[in-house]
Amino acid sequence: MITENNKKCAVIGAGVSGLGAAIRMRNKGYTVTVFEANTFPGGKCSSETKDGYRFDMGPSVFTMPQYVDELFILSGKNPRDHFNYIPLDPVYKYFFEDGTFLDAYHGKEKFAEQLAAKTKDKKEDIIKYLDKTETVYNLTDEVFLKNSLHRLKNFFTWPVLRGILNFGKIGAFDTMAGANKKSFKDSRLVQIFNRYATYNGSSPYLSPATLNVIAHVEIVKGAFYPEGGMVSITASLAKLAKDIGVTFHYGTPVREILIANKKITGVQTDNGTEAFDVVISNMDVYNSYKKLMPQVKRPAKTLDQPKSSSGIIFYWGINKEFKELGLHNILFAENYEEEFDTIFKKKSIYHDPTIYVNITSKHTPTDAPPGCENWFAFINVPNNQGQDWDMFITEARENMILKVNRILKTDIRPLIASEMVFDPRVIESRTSSAFGAIYGNSSNNKFAAFLRHANFSKDIKNLYFCGGSVHPGPSIPLCLCSAKITTDLIP
Repeated sequence: MITENNKKCAVIGAGVSGLGAAIRMRNKGYTVTVFEANTFPGGKCSSETKDGYRFDMGPSVFTMPQYVDELFILSGKNPRDHFNYIPLDPVYKYFFEDGTFLDAYHGKEKFAEQLAAKTKDKKEDIIKYLDKTETVYNLTDEVFLKNSLHRLKNFFTWPVLRGILNFGKIGAFDTMAGANKKSFKDSRLVQIFNRYATYNGSSPYLSPATLNVIAHVEIVKGAFYPEGGMVSITASLAKLAKDIGVTFHYGTPVREILIANKKITGVQTDNGTEAFDVVISNMDVYNSYKKLMPQVKRPAKTLDQPKSSSGIIFYWGINKEFKELGLHNILFAENYEEEFDTIFKKKSIYHDPTIYVNITSKHTPTDAPPGCENWFAFINVPNNQGQDWDMFITEARENMILKVNRILKTDIRPLIASEMVFDPRVIESRTSSAFGAIYGNSSNNKFAAFLRHANFSKDIKNLYFCGGSVHPGPSIPLCLCSAKITTDLIP
């Protein structure tokens, strides 16, 4: 039972974190109103259908489902009555130009056994590496995922102190690629573990080895498939929020956050102004300042940190089924370092890109017509700095088709029955992600975790932030952690 407190909260943006924040604030007794510029909830985690093919438009890897379940439990509901998922095994299928094919299974033993059978590294060395990532996870989980790094008192709790005292053990002073090269003999294994830098739009050759912890989360803790696709996460959370009394205004962008005497007074939309006691912005923090609070002095040091990569995504309806592919597939570039150098230093696209292909019809057959598949084909690209994206799209499409054809020994060109394409410009206009950078600031800095914007404003009372562009960072689990950290700061 919710105990009303007669206070009003506005949430700007119905992305995953905004939905989580709205549910948590409603459970605190606030009257909650969500303003969403799009006509649908979910932000990046949305869905579209074309020519009989349904696509999840954004995030496609689901880990740590407990953070979704927690919101239903908090609201007095059984998660399984509203939202369900299945464990994946294998989690990924990896393809290399030399003809190597690897299944990435769930669990240390099974994963290490499969990779040791097809690479130069021993099973026990792979398990040793995964044990190390587990140690890093245990040292950093409470520090980075469950606490604000911008409140001094949090540094005097035991979990945080323990993490600080063991700072030298978490790999902050080595790069991800450097640590992985020391750990494995086989370059293919190095490449497999280096790719986890892309989960927050960074380069493994620049980002800290601490990010290797993502391997533990995915391989050991496991990855899952939400029944109905990733959009079922946001659809179920939006319904939960509505069921407990949250009000949604879709197609209603906030034009300004109203402030008087350094204190929140409300928001302004095209429909007028409305008073609120608290405002939580789930909008990209860079654009929250630029578009909604132009009169407020922006924290330039934080907001002007280098931004993450973006993506070019082809949503292809493929008129065939490929038995060798699974839900998650990676077709690796031959020269990974050159690919990232091209993205982050040359601000261009690489001629031999690593391709991620997500095919939800493997688990939800109705996502494609009979005998067909829905391919979400993604490559990492730089964020938008005014490049010729139309030219890049043409080049990327050709290079991606050629690479798929080489590795799968086929010709997909005549099989493409339907097509949509997203590039950084579309991502920016659709999700308000500054420069089309999918993940906010990059993590190409050993102190990047400490340089993300706080979950609250230090200058404006009752103004808060949540989502992938602020602490603790991008991904569905981290966005839901962000919602909890943010709302825990609000009395």
